[in-house]
Amino acid sequence: MINLGSQELTIMARQARAIDVSIVMPCLNEAESLPHCIANAHDALARIESEYGLSGEIIIADNGSIDGSQGIAESLDARVVSVASLGYGAAIIGGCYGADGRYLLIGDADGSYDFTDGVAMVGRLTRGADLCMGSRFAGGIEPGAMPWKNRYIGNPLLTGLLNLLFRSGVNDAHCGLRAIRRETFLALNLSGSGMEFASEMVIKASLKRVRIEQAPATLSVDLRNRPPHLRPWRDGWRHLRYLLMLSPTWLFGIPAIAAMAVAGMIMLVALANLLSLLPGVEFFGTSWTLVAGFLFCVGHLSGVMAIATHLHGVGQEYREMAPILRRYAHVLTLETTLIVGIALLILSGCGLGAVALHWSIDHFAALATPLPLIIACVAGATGLQTIMGGFLLSIIAGHQARFVTAPHPIDFFANLSPAPQMVQAA
Repeated sequence: MINLGSQELTIMARQARAIDVSIVMPCLNEAESLPHCIANAHDALARIESEYGLSGEIIIADNGSIDGSQGIAESLDARVVSVASLGYGAAIIGGCYGADGRYLLIGDADGSYDFTDGVAMVGRLTRGADLCMGSRFAGGIEPGAMPWKNRYIGNPLLTGLLNLLFRSGVNDAHCGLRAIRRETFLALNLSGSGMEFASEMVIKASLKRVRIEQAPATLSVDLRNRPPHLRPWRDGWRHLRYLLMLSPTWLFGIPAIAAMAVAGMIMLVALANLLSLLPGVEFFGTSWTLVAGFLFCVGHLSGVMAIATHLHGVGQEYREMAPILRRYAHVLTLETTLIVGIALLILSGCGLGAVALHWSIDHFAALATPLPLIIACVAGATGLQTIMGGFLLSIIAGHQARFVTAPHPIDFFANLSPAPQMVQAA
């Protein structure tokens, strides 16, 4: 006879239940609104079963409530998952890992969302969508439910920027009501602990090119008699910085190209003036070459950072490898960067030597033009950055000399992330 412990029995009991839909609510001291939300969620599950024949459960992802929310949830036939890591995103991630459903319907526990709006979202998932976002602008916003600065400034600006950077195609990236397939949720490997989680899910889904759809969602005035957890300026900044950190092309790549292009133009004009190739042209004299040298070095460093952060995203499996990097994978190696870097250092040394020789022949008088010296210094700085950047890219590539692995077919859901150690079912 085999004696099973309580943990094994709990796991077996959960596996025996065939759960199709899990409604997940993050909760931190929501005793006032929780009864309404759980009743509303039960209504939504009844409709889901009636329309799609899917069974369901309600998960309360408790983030350390001290007002008795856990007992209220259990008394209303909801399952409590305790999440030790603090934050809106951490609570949702923990609740989703603790849920059993094939489809996850996520919504706040403050009474501001109607979970019956999620019935259509689950329907979208059954018809092939991977992620279905709610749209409050399509469903309707009750007067007083959203501060004017969030409705007319913050949300449109952040959603517009998100669409510009990642082409997600949604008009309300921060709606708190959304549905996602469990395997998609696991494959996105979400980690945002705060309010930036809302953007992270949409961004990584866009980068993974999963199928994203939208459905109307209504927003009502919440039922709490205390200030909301949301802090507009703080959480707005967290969203903005997250957008930038997940977009190396816009954060590093485009500034790199622009800086190096401007630097190259200034250098060429200054060199042409020095060689009297542009008679009558007085702008961009040799003094501007100091600015050009600065821009070129900064642009080159920014370019290295763009490649490094892109490869990091690929390694973390939330970004696909850029086709141009795949195309030139055979030359993107540590050895190539070392050769280029050393060649630039040699060129810089020769240039500095030539300047020093000319200086000594001219009896150490002040240089007539600093352009050759600046070009030599820029070449040296770029060479050193290329060598150090090569080692950085090798480290990010897993301590391999080859930065980009050879193309090979990847099963999108082959390696799903294990559940974090922050979840404990009550």
